[in-house]
Amino acid sequence: MSDREDAKVAERRGFLKTLGLAGGAAVAAKPALAIQERAPEQRKESETQKVAARYRETEHVKAYYRTNRY
Repeated sequence: MSDREDAKVAERRGFLKTLGLAGGAAVAAKPALAIQERAPEQRKESETQKVAARYRETEHVKAYYRTNRY
């Protein structure tokens, strides 16, 4: 190969390396961007919600506990 062809090959390789790095960075940044998009949707609990009963031990829950020996 001539020096001119070597330069073209090196240039092409450099471009492809840059393209690969940019693609990898975009993939790595996607989850972080998705988390930021969802952040405003989170709401704080009010005082009534903090003290509200959430867990109820119903008959089917008791049966589950009995079956699994909890």
